Amino acid sequence: MGTFTGKVALVTGASSGLGEATALKLAREGAKVVVAARREDKGRAVVSKIEALGGEAFFIKTDITKRQDIEAMVAGTVKRFGQLDCAVNNAGIGGPALTQLADIAEEDWDAVMNTNLKGVWLSMKYEIPAMLARSKGAIVNVSSIYGVKGADFGHSPYTTSKHGVIALSKSAAIDYAQQGIRVNAVRPGFAHSELVDPYVDSAPEMMKAIISRHCGMNRLGEADEIAEAIAWLCSDAASFVNGAVLAIDGGETSRLY
Repeated sequence: MGTFTGKVALVTGASSGLGEATALKLAREGAKVVVAARREDKGRAVVSKIEALGGEAFFIKTDITKRQDIEAMVAGTVKRFGQLDCAVNNAGIGGPALTQLADIAEEDWDAVMNTNLKGVWLSMKYEIPAMLARSKGAIVNVSSIYGVKGADFGHSPYTTSKHGVIALSKSAAIDYAQQGIRVNAVRPGFAHSELVDPYVDSAPEMMKAIISRHCGMNRLGEADEIAEAIAWLCSDAASFVNGAVLAIDGGETSRLY
């Protein structure tokens, strides 16, 4: 029997990268998984992978910048599986990078905030009532190492949004701590993903410097490594962990050599 046998998990941004890895990890541990994403072809491909493992999954096309989509995502989860036990709010965008703050277009700022911060708030707004119906649940929100430090990569909208995700998670953890719901966040470091890998290919020397600066292990992480930690936070093994922000970054570094 797996850790999540009999439980239902919802993962946003589950069509690739960390979201896909998390959906697959939860499915391997016995969860019924709702794969929520904008890209239907890739989302359904993840469902197929879960089914190939012998698991059960369901795709819901979701744009987390649209309240109606999020409401339908949670309602569809409960209609299909009858409950919601854990949610991983992972969907996000990078926004402009290598751009100084005063040069960022207003529409780019709004796009990042609407996706990375408002989208997480809206997701919890509908996930939490579904969990309260059963007086239990676990939520993990995906922040970043840039949720606790400044934007040295020239992407202040992203950094600001990820700081906000941490504040939002800690606030929700306090609000619902006595109602059976735990809310935690993770702050991954640089890892292989659709956001990072293009720079690995196009700017290898820059990425080498960034990894050396931000990871004590001096390597990129793997999505599976981050998914392992997320699954633990969702599990009953973390039953007394609430309002935490778990760094998954290979360790800080302040080397002078």
